[in-house]
Amino acid sequence: MRVFVTGATGFVGSAVVDELIRAGHQVLGLVRSEEGARSLAAAGAEVHRGDLTDLESLRRGAAVSDGVIHTAFNHDFSKFVENCELDRRTIDALGTALESSDRPLLVTSGVAMLAVGRTSTEEDVPPPPDPTVYPRASEAAATQLLERGVRASVVRLPPSVHGDGDHGFVPILIQLAREKGIAAYVGDGSNRWPAVHRLDAALVYRLALEKNAVGARYHAIAEEGVPFKEIAEVIGRRLNLPVVSKSAEEAEDHFGWFGRFAATDLSSSSKATREQFGWEPKQPGLLADIDHERYFGA
Repeated sequence: MRVFVTGATGFVGSAVVDELIRAGHQVLGLVRSEEGARSLAAAGAEVHRGDLTDLESLRRGAAVSDGVIHTAFNHDFSKFVENCELDRRTIDALGTALESSDRPLLVTSGVAMLAVGRTSTEEDVPPPPDPTVYPRASEAAATQLLERGVRASVVRLPPSVHGDGDHGFVPILIQLAREKGIAAYVGDGSNRWPAVHRLDAALVYRLALEKNAVGARYHAIAEEGVPFKEIAEVIGRRLNLPVVSKSAEEAEDHFGWFGRFAATDLSSSSKATREQFGWEPKQPGLLADIDHERYFGA
């Protein structure tokens, strides 16, 4: 297949590109910069210039492809609501080029806040997008495309996708520990974070693309839930900082906007995805992977 990949040089997207090429697919990757274009070409992919704000470039890329994998997302959390709306428009533009065809579209979503208080599964449906509660509109946009004849499905990622080049939640915690002088957790720290290595996640994307299902939901979850306290303990040991419990009241002051994620149990299962694909993660788990100099280098 000739696959159009957004976020093709990103943390997850670049792993997806490599996985697709190794499996014999051709990749057309969306890039904004000259540096990104060189990196993508070196990986063996074709370059498609554009960005998420250029909806026509998105439609052109999707129109000349056999399928689309959308991994791009602006993770500037100071503009999270705005970025969720940009994501919705992006998905709509990609879907417009795929209407009434048998070409698949894979949309990226997440399991965080999907089923607070219990382990989420592929059967769970996120709440309707709400700027004040749950602004992410990825899955709602995919559902709307189904009504227009698009073969849209969703790959959900955990709060921690780890590996070389990680710039997500764990690096945020490491930076916060450096700034505050402690590695903190909330309460007894038993709340859990699911996790996956970027290379294991990339395989789920490829298998989902090849499955070409309609309206499916897949969980790229290698570990159902790693206790938050254990993450804090690795950070504290690596930075030679005390590991400290914060009360729920103290958490907001310590973690800021991140406090909600730091305090909530976000465990998630990938049982259905594993059974459907025979997928078994092969890469190191979260604690082993982050206990490495590349996460803590100055």
